[in-house]
Amino acid sequence: MPLMPGSEPYQHDGGQVGALLCHGFTGTPQALRPWARHLAAAGLTVSLPRLPGHGTTWQEMNRTRWEDWFAELERAFETLRGRCAEVFVMGLSLGGCMALRLAEVHGASVRGVVVVNPSIVNDAPLLKLAPLLKLVIASVPGVAGDIKKEGVAEVGYTRTPVRAAATLPRLWSLVQSELHLITQPVLVYHSPEDHVVKPESVQLLRKVLGDNLTVQECLNSYHVATLDNDAPDIFQGSLDFIRAHASVPLR
Repeated sequence: MPLMPGSEPYQHDGGQVGALLCHGFTGTPQALRPWARHLAAAGLTVSLPRLPGHGTTWQEMNRTRWEDWFAELERAFETLRGRCAEVFVMGLSLGGCMALRLAEVHGASVRGVVVVNPSIVNDAPLLKLAPLLKLVIASVPGVAGDIKKEGVAEVGYTRTPVRAAATLPRLWSLVQSELHLITQPVLVYHSPEDHVVKPESVQLLRKVLGDNLTVQECLNSYHVATLDNDAPDIFQGSLDFIRAHASVPLR
C-alpha cells in the first residue's frame, strides 16, 4: 500500500550509542525525523520505524492494535541492541508511552528514556467509550497537527480509527501498573498548552518516578513539540541527556 509522503522510516548507522525513536498514534516518522537527524549528526546510530497501520490509511490502521505497534518497536530495539553498546529510547505522545513500556520490559538494556508529551493515562472521554463505539462507527475526527508554529504541518490521519483506539486502554493500564520498574533516568518534555494529551500523564510520572524524572516545559509549543517552536531545545536537550548518561563515546 502506498505511503503518505514523509511517513517513511529513518535509519542511520553511527557509533556505539543507539537511539530508538517512536512516533505517536495516527502519526508518522515525519514528526520525529528532524530529531532523529539531529541525533545522527552527533554520531549516534538512530532508528525511527514506521508503526504498522500508520502512514497509509486509517482503514488499514483499524486492522491493527497496540500489540502490533509495540512488536515493531521491539524488533527495532533488538536490532539496535545487537548493533550498539547502549540504547536510549525516545517517543512522542503514544510513542512516549511505548518507550516507557520498553524500559519496563527490558530493564537495564534501556540506558535512558526521553519522552515528549507522553500519553499514559486514558484522559479522553470518547476513548473510554471506544470498546462500545467501535461496534457502531469506524472512525472519529483525528488529533494530528496540534502545532503552534505557523506554516508547519504534521503528516498523520485526519480520522481516528476507533477499533485501533479501543486497544489503547490495555496498554495504558500495563504501563501504569509497572512504572515502578523504571529505574533508568527519564527526561520528559511537557507542553502546558497541549490540546491532545492532558496533564494527568506527566503528573502520574512525577508521582511514581520521583528522582529518576526530569521535566522540562515547552512553553511555546502544543502537542507535537518535536515540530514546534521548542523543537531545537528538545533536540539539543535530549543529546545532552544522552551524553550525560552514556558510558561509551557517541562516535
